[in-house]
Amino acid sequence: MSIAAIPTPEAAPCAVALEEVSVMRGGRAILRRLSAQFAAESVTALVGPSGAGKTTLVNVLNGLIEPDSGAVAASGIGALRGPAPWARMRRQTATIFQDHALIGRLSAFDNVLLGFAETRHPLSPFPWPRPTREAAARALADVGLLDRAFERVENFSGGERQRIGIARALARGPRLLLGDEPFSSLDPPLARRLGQDLRELTLRDGVTVVLVLHQIGLARALADRIVGLNNGSVVFDGPVAAFDAQAEARVFTHHFSLNKGN
Repeated sequence: MSIAAIPTPEAAPCAVALEEVSVMRGGRAILRRLSAQFAAESVTALVGPSGAGKTTLVNVLNGLIEPDSGAVAASGIGALRGPAPWARMRRQTATIFQDHALIGRLSAFDNVLLGFAETRHPLSPFPWPRPTREAAARALADVGLLDRAFERVENFSGGERQRIGIARALARGPRLLLGDEPFSSLDPPLARRLGQDLRELTLRDGVTVVLVLHQIGLARALADRIVGLNNGSVVFDGPVAAFDAQAEARVFTHHFSLNKGN
């Protein structure tokens, strides 16, 4: 499929696609002519060894990194070339961070509202608009923390802080939700519980989800599809059921390269 003619969600289940994307840093290839399509309203897990390019791929999807070559396109927008298409893409994208990226002295409610920071001047003396405050309250209710909305975040546990981070991302009403190892600081049972909650909330709202996960068991439990990266290339792309021990070994062979001899 030509990336310039990426279909709308009504025509085909593809939300965002990358075609032959390469990213160079310090003379080293981080992503190597990588192509992938991410299905709408589904959960995709990105897995692979450290340095495989997973975080870089997420940062290409959210517009923080511009590819050195190749193309990115999104349904309803088309090819993401130039400031205007990327601005539209960023407005419909949210990211959950590994370290929560919360401000401890602020309340949970205020931290969720910070997800809308780009919608108004940072020195504005006016209160947040009512629809924005209602969206923040709904998101906190979705993660079970509305009753603690006005407590300072520094008083919350690690798992509760991650719930606030999830609420901040969901409050924006994103079409694409990205996560860079969002559960890595949590113990496995809590990570799985929060992951299942996130999956249910995003699929309820028709959100496309792409998560970097280092826990393979969690990836198998949460995702519809797994994309395995090694050395900046896709070495596995398929449903969770197909990610067997042989596929896992292929992804995590540290010296694997599709570009040997080049």
